[in-house]
Parts: sequence; structure tokens; C-alpha cells
Amino acid sequence: MTKLLLVEDDPGIVKSLTEFLQSEGFLVDSASGQGSACRLLEENAYDLVLLDISLKDGNGFSLCKIIKSEYQIPVIFLTASSDEYSTVTGFELGADDYIPKPFRPRELISRIKNILRLTGSSGGKIRLGDVLVDTEKGTASKNGRDLYLSALEYRLLLVFLNNRGQILSRTQLLESIWDIGGEFVNDNTLTVYIKRLREKIEEDPQNPAIIKTVRGLGYKVEI
Repeated sequence: MTKLLLVEDDPGIVKSLTEFLQSEGFLVDSASGQGSACRLLEENAYDLVLLDISLKDGNGFSLCKIIKSEYQIPVIFLTASSDEYSTVTGFELGADDYIPKPFRPRELISRIKNILRLTGSSGGKIRLGDVLVDTEKGTASKNGRDLYLSALEYRLLLVFLNNRGQILSRTQLLESIWDIGGEFVNDNTLTVYIKRLREKIEEDPQNPAIIKTVRGLGYKVEI
């Protein structure tokens, strides 16, 4: 079963959300602050963390940084802080999604499943030509050398892996990477990340053999 860590300092939210998530088949542990969350992370293996910004001790941003650097676990922010600064900061720290409160429970389940699919938390290794993706460790290497992909580059690569042989439009790719609205999400963002990803995984980024452009339609991976 998928095991979640809910980091939230409001007892009412913890109780209701835990009951709902358990009814949907998830195992759930909870922590009210950074200290107790870190102790649980040391003692248990989690598939995903649901994280608020305001905590009993510490804060969600610093905890997200710890989670991403030490545990490489997917993080979804659940917070009342929906301003653009907080959203951008969350993503820059490596968060996989950002959902403002109040949120619809069914939408939360959908986003959790989407992040688990994109991050490949079910485990395993996938080969793409000379590139090897380890979805348990959240890493990608080429000929034995770590590619040091950013969080968004890695998510973009997983989107292509999960849709081999299919043409993906730029709109589909943007929705899969960000899964959240905002003016900072634009077409240029996708162009930059595809360029960076090609530079890391392709032998000749100017003539890509892995991520191919389908003129007028989008991109396709067939290897």
C-alpha cells in the first residue's frame, strides 16, 4: 500500500484528511512540525509527503529542502499560502505540486496518483538508449555517469517514458510537468527544459535521436 506522511499543525485537518486518505486505501502517518516529521522520515519509508508551510516548529519550505536533499521523496504542498511568491518558492525547492486550501478531496487524490505515476515511486529501472532511469532513487545516468537532472527535467523525462510511442503536444507536456495554473507557466518554459534535457541525454542535441520533434504536433519518444 502507498504510505503517506502528512505534515500539518491543525488537528482538525489532520483528523479529517487522515480518515479520508485511509478510506481511499492509503497508509497515513502525521506530524505537526519539522522535528517530528524528520524523526518519522528517519524511521519509515514513505512514498509521498503532504506538507503545509506553517508548522508547529520549523516551516514547510525548510522541511521540503531536507526531504528533497536527503530522501528524494515526492512532495505536495497543501497550504493556505497561495500567493505567487510562495508557489514559485515551493517549486524552486523541488516540490512536485502545490495545492492551495481549501481543496477538493477528490482532486487531491487525483494529484497524488498523478505525482506517484510521474515520479515512478513504484520502483524499477527503465532504459532509454544509453540512459538508465532509476525510479526508486529518482536518478538518471548515461553510460554510468549521473546526469544530475533537475526536478523538472526528471519529471519531463518520466512523462516521455510513461508515454513512449505517443505524440505529446506542448500543452500536454506543460500540464504534466506543472499540473497547476499560473502566469509563470508558459511555452518558453517548456522549450528551455526540453533543450536542457536533450543536452544531457542526447549524443547530438541538435539532431536528437531520443526526444524527437513531430513538426506541428509536439514530441515523441520511440526508443
